[in-house]
Amino acid sequence: MLGNSTSSVLGRRLGAELVKLRTAAGLTQTHAAKALTSSITKVTKMERGWVPMRDPDIRALCELYEVRDASLIGGLLELARIDRERRKAKGWWNDYAALGAMQEYVALESVATAARSWQPAFIPGLLQTPAYARTVRANNKRTALSERDEEFVTARVKRQERLAGDTPLTFHAVLYEAVLRNTVGSTATMQAQLEHLLTVAEKPNVVINVLPFGSSTVGLNCPITVLSFAELGAMDVVYMEVPFTQLWIEGGEGAAKHSELFEAIARRSLDESHSLAFIRDLVKDL
Repeated sequence: MLGNSTSSVLGRRLGAELVKLRTAAGLTQTHAAKALTSSITKVTKMERGWVPMRDPDIRALCELYEVRDASLIGGLLELARIDRERRKAKGWWNDYAALGAMQEYVALESVATAARSWQPAFIPGLLQTPAYARTVRANNKRTALSERDEEFVTARVKRQERLAGDTPLTFHAVLYEAVLRNTVGSTATMQAQLEHLLTVAEKPNVVINVLPFGSSTVGLNCPITVLSFAELGAMDVVYMEVPFTQLWIEGGEGAAKHSELFEAIARRSLDESHSLAFIRDLVKDL
């Protein structure tokens, strides 16, 4: 935070790109301020993601930094547009205080074009049934579930609307075999959850792969979700949940490495048809 300015994940991602371009051009914030006929303070706010960015400012900086790649400039402009919309939006998630720190993630998920999720421990939220989500929530608490916990479950299910509609999110999930074999709640809860996976997998924008035991040890230590806002890899950000907190990877190299990690895990997993057959067999065995 800085005064009335608020940092956002997309704003910081865009700001990081501008810093990288300015540094590569061997220029300072003073040069950028002169090109924009503004103050160094404004440039600082832009580069730190504290304020929404105008298209003319981005174009002026690209000209100053001698950026000629039309696709790169277009990606920056698109990211700026999405960030402006994100800041203005009064999304449904704002009414669900139970989401807590996840509100920022849900807001980004609502404007992302694609998400790739590797899960070594649990079914990803976009694919969870209410009963499964409620059990996971209960297992993380020492007290009985409250109204706020039920609100969290409702919000988790509402997120799944993003997989439908005119411009649905493209979602690719890779699940470790342990996720499917671990009985969360009752057998009935787990059976319904696995059947739900098979149903959702029928959507053309959803791909589910299974990483069997013994296939790889890569990535078993942490779940990751890579969100894309244009073409894959252009302006990706990475979200990770670790005990007691959430992490964002917004730098280009860091996001690229996690994207490569996801793809490496996906390559070691069963293809889509064999993955769904694997899940069907598990349902039969319950």
